[in-house]
This record gives sequence, structure tokens and C-alpha cells, in this order.
Amino acid sequence: MDKLNVNGGAMALGHPVGNSGCRLSITAIHELQRRNARYAIVTLCTGGGQAPATIFERA
Repeated sequence: MDKLNVNGGAMALGHPVGNSGCRLSITAIHELQRRNARYAIVTLCTGGGQAPATIFERA
């Protein structure tokens, strides 16, 4: 069964300022390889009304 966010979110590991986006992106990339998946999406809430999202595609 596929699950969304199987490793927990940023709050599950704590919130080191300035590192959350990197940690989430690297985890998503590792999951792409582990699951042999094609796409992953990472979203962030950066404060000040900003909410960037990144889509990774495995080649």
C-alpha cells in the first residue's frame, strides 16, 4: 500500500532553521531511488506568505 509522507514531516525530526528544505529534498530523492518511482514533490511553508514547491523527476 502506498503511503503519503512515509518518513514523517519536518516536525517529526525537528525544525533546524535553514535546513528543512534541503533535508526534505534529499529524503525525496532517496525515496525516488528506493521505490523506483518517477516523480516526487516537496512543499515548504517558508513564512511571510511564501510556499515554494519542487517536483523532482528521476531520469
